[in-house]
Amino acid sequence: MSDLHAPAYDTAKLPYKVAVLCYLWDAQGRLLMLHRRKQPNPGMYSPIGGKLEISQGEGPHECALREIREEAGIALPVDGVRCMGVVSEKAYQGEMHWLIFLFETTRPVDHALVPEKEFDEGRLEWVPFEDVANKNIPWTDQQIMWPAVRKHRGGFFMVHIDCSTQPPTHHMSESRLA
Repeated sequence: MSDLHAPAYDTAKLPYKVAVLCYLWDAQGRLLMLHRRKQPNPGMYSPIGGKLEISQGEGPHECALREIREEAGIALPVDGVRCMGVVSEKAYQGEMHWLIFLFETTRPVDHALVPEKEFDEGRLEWVPFEDVANKNIPWTDQQIMWPAVRKHRGGFFMVHIDCSTQPPTHHMSESRLA
C-alpha cells in the first residue's frame, strides 16, 4: 500500500491546532465578522476562518481562500488575500495551543457580494471598523490581536500569547508597518 492511500493521521493528538482568520474589508472600512454559534467562542464575534485541513496537506493561504469561499460565498483570486500576521497562543482556555495565520483582503470586498446572512456556524455581519473593539470578542482578540491588526493593515506582525498566565502575557516578535 502506498503512502497516498494511508489513513489520515489524528490531528486531535497534535500539540497545536493550526487555523486562519480572514479579515475581509469593504470600501467603507467595515469588517465582515461572524457572530459565532459553535465552538470555539460561541456567542462571540470573530473574523471568518477555520482550521487547516492538515491531513490533506492544505497550506494557510489555501485554507484562507477556502474558508472565504465556504463562509462568505465568494471566490477570491490567489492574490486576493495576503498574510498580515501570525499568532501563536500557548494553552488557550487551558486546552490546546493554537498557531493562527491572519489574512487580509488585498482590495475592498463588494459589500453586495457578501450580504449579512445566517448559516450553521452563525451570522455574518458587516461591522464598522470603530465598533469592532466594542463587540463581544475573546479577551486575547480584544487586548492583543485586534489592536495589532488595526496597526498592521498592509504590513505584518507576529505575536506569541501565553494564556497559561492570568492575565495572558504576550510579546511581539515581528512588527512591520505598511
